[in-house]
Amino acid sequence: MSAFTPKTEVKIAGVTLKNPVMTASGTFGSGMEYGEFFDLSKLGAVVTKGVADKPWPGNPTPRIAETPSGMLNAIGLQNPGIDVFISRDLPYLAQYDTKVIVNVCGHSEEEYLNVVRRLAETDADMLEINISCPNVKEGGIAFGTDPKAVERITRAVKREARQPVIMKLSPNVTDIRVMARAAEAGGADAVSLINTLTGMKIDIERRTFAIANRTGGLSGPAIRPVAVRMVYEASHAVSIPVIGMGGIMSGEDAVEFLMAGARAVSVGTAHFQDPLASLRVAEGIRAFLERKQIEDVNDIVGIVS
Repeated sequence: MSAFTPKTEVKIAGVTLKNPVMTASGTFGSGMEYGEFFDLSKLGAVVTKGVADKPWPGNPTPRIAETPSGMLNAIGLQNPGIDVFISRDLPYLAQYDTKVIVNVCGHSEEEYLNVVRRLAETDADMLEINISCPNVKEGGIAFGTDPKAVERITRAVKREARQPVIMKLSPNVTDIRVMARAAEAGGADAVSLINTLTGMKIDIERRTFAIANRTGGLSGPAIRPVAVRMVYEASHAVSIPVIGMGGIMSGEDAVEFLMAGARAVSVGTAHFQDPLASLRVAEGIRAFLERKQIEDVNDIVGIVS
């Protein structure tokens, strides 16, 4: 009698992933450091660190602080820019049998579009648009907190993109369903959520902020219940695929997101504790399916309703 082998393939906007596990942008670079620890081909996709149309220096230090069951970061999307990314990072990722999703950032609509146009000439499989960036033309308010801005930037990106577009949603809103519907109305092929929650930590001994930026993005297990709730709400508000993230540390955590309605998941902060985290999550999902004798991972997507 042959061993039970569940199917783990999932499809996002016509792109087939060998399993539903991705890396969360900003926690994995472009995989170069992690490729020393395991074969990136074992992941469904690698989501790169945010890429802008020109190099960004990021925020002043200190820009990371530990918190109970999580961490705050205010890196400021430091990146070398699209030219270096295309010449250095994409060729590195091309050696692996995994999908490549490029995270795109910008301070204005035109900055986003500059990157999207350049990526149209590459073999990148999908684009993830980080709309938590501040819109300099709107006084620094993030695109992702205004549904009209979400729909507008999504539509603009879709006009220029040659790859499927994933809009990465901010949780720092009153109703995530409104934002998910706005992205869908703009033509998004999928949405991913949640990005980090805005938080603050004060160093009481030094009587100052723990990070130079004052506020930062809270990630890690502390935000997982919020993320699961938002993924559930978003998946019931739109018909496009939802990619879930927020504090996933194990296969069981990932299964929770899948049951809430996520078609795939991204592993982020866990990488700072364990470089093999995303691989362990993928193996954990498979082990859960085997234990429960579930033939296809898609059978548990959105099963809790």
